[in-house]
Order: sequence, then structure tokens, then C-alpha cells
Amino acid sequence: MIEVLSLGGSLLYPKDINILYLKNFKNFILKWVKRGKSFVIFVGGGKIARNYQTVAKKFKVKDRDLDWIGISATFLNAQLVKSIFGRYAFEAVLTNPTQKISTNKKIIFFAGWKPGWSTDYDAVLAAKTFGSKRVINLSNIDFVYNKDPKKFKDAKPLEKISFEGLLKIVGKKWIPGANVPFDPKAIRLAQKENITIIILNGKDFNNLEKVFLGKKFLGTSVLK
Repeated sequence: MIEVLSLGGSLLYPKDINILYLKNFKNFILKWVKRGKSFVIFVGGGKIARNYQTVAKKFKVKDRDLDWIGISATFLNAQLVKSIFGRYAFEAVLTNPTQKISTNKKIIFFAGWKPGWSTDYDAVLAAKTFGSKRVINLSNIDFVYNKDPKKFKDAKPLEKISFEGLLKIVGKKWIPGANVPFDPKAIRLAQKENITIIILNGKDFNNLEKVFLGKKFLGTSVLK
């Protein structure tokens, strides 16, 4: 089975590049490659994208330009992550998730593609293209909550939620650089294609392993 991962830029670049995380991520992925898994991995723009977009907004640039800034950041991040996998990864960072690549490489990296499309949306498209029934979103949160836990002490973690339920939480409009658990457009596409979204803390590799093994894990499953 091909696993489609959406690697949040916040994990790669919380304040500075997280070298320890990159080492752990590489070791974990290669462990599963040796067990026969293949991976399609999207890398988000994270803090780099938002820093540049914040400056651009001061000049009142258009959303399309904000998107291109974000896409450029995802390419930079994806190029870095791909490089550490050496011969195990497909030689180029790809952008078009609707095009299936014929390769014997077990790891393929993608960056952002088009303005108005997040890497979350691209990841769902890739799941459809590569025949995967789920997208695993590696984030810096353990769960999706029914409301913002930073603002509300009574916010409750959700182990399962419907597509419509998640849309009510994140809103229905995609905003460039938005810091939400998953892009609304991507949620709607996953709902249409019946692709499960799993959102969990990407720093906990033991927990991610439980997903691969079909065991109970900490995180939020978004499904019908």
C-alpha cells in the first residue's frame, strides 16, 4: 500500500530547521521502506511561507501572489527533505499530483502545485491518483478539537469526526497561509472521493507506527 503523507511545515521548521526531527523522520520512513511500504510525501510551507506572506500582506499583494509565495516555500522545504533520503527517493521534487509516476523508487516527494491549492488538497489528489484510501496529516497537534484549545479550556479532542463536522470547525473557504488542521477544499475533495483523513502529531513516531499496524492510535480520523 502506498501511504500518502502530508508533512506539516511546522514540524520541519518550528523556529529554525529541526535537524533532530529530520533525522528521526528519515529513520522511521526508511524502516518502513525496508518492510515494503512506499510513500508519497507532501511537504508544507510552514513558518517560512507565513513569514514571507506576512510581509507581502503589508504591501496588500493579491491572494494569487500569496499562494505563489507559499508554493515556493513548499518547494524549498520538499527539496531539503528529499535530499536527505538520497538514493531512496525519486530524483526530482514533483508538483502535479494528478500524474502517476512510473518508478521503482519507494519515496516520492511533492511540493505545492497551483495557486488556490494547498498541499493538503494536493495530497488528497495524489491519494486518488496513486490508489490510496487515506491521507495521513503529520501536524504539531495530537487531535482536532471541537474548538480552539488555545482559546477555550473546555475544548474537547475528537477521535472521529465527519467531513461536514470538520468543515464546521475550519470554515469553508481556503485562505493562503491559514493555520488550520486541514484545508476546507481538501476536506470536500476527500469527502467526494471517500478518502479518509488522519490528523495526528507527526513528532510521535510510535503513534504513527500504530496507524501502519492497524492498531488504536492517538489522533483524529475524518471519514463519512
